[in-house]
Amino acid sequence: MRRRQIGVQSSGSKPDRRDPLLLGDQMDRLMADRGWKVDVAVGSVMGRWPQIVGQEVAQHCIPVTFEYGVLTVRADSTAWATQLKLLESSIMERLEGEVGKGTVTALKIVGPSAPSWSKGFRRSSGPGPRDTYG
Repeated sequence: MRRRQIGVQSSGSKPDRRDPLLLGDQMDRLMADRGWKVDVAVGSVMGRWPQIVGQEVAQHCIPVTFEYGVLTVRADSTAWATQLKLLESSIMERLEGEVGKGTVTALKIVGPSAPSWSKGFRRSSGPGPRDTYG
């Protein structure tokens, strides 16, 4: 005959430490242990960019990189780059609401990339072409 120890519960309907954890809880713990929380949050910003900044703005700019808290956004024209610089504070507020305070510390807005006009071994120095891309 086995005696049951008083105060020790081997099973029951109440949750205890032996119960399996939910998959979402396990994923949260894994991301926190590996330091992936920020990367996952910023990755979701990249994927949901049109919902964060609005459809019209998203048609003219895309997030390019995220390094050391700085989110780089490329505009398709210099006019839109200027417009984004005016909207920078409201975009930062939305990003703060999406990924948390302090995740995105700065927004770097760049214009379109132009092709290099300096080709060949011999070239003349001078001002070169002006901004004709926006």
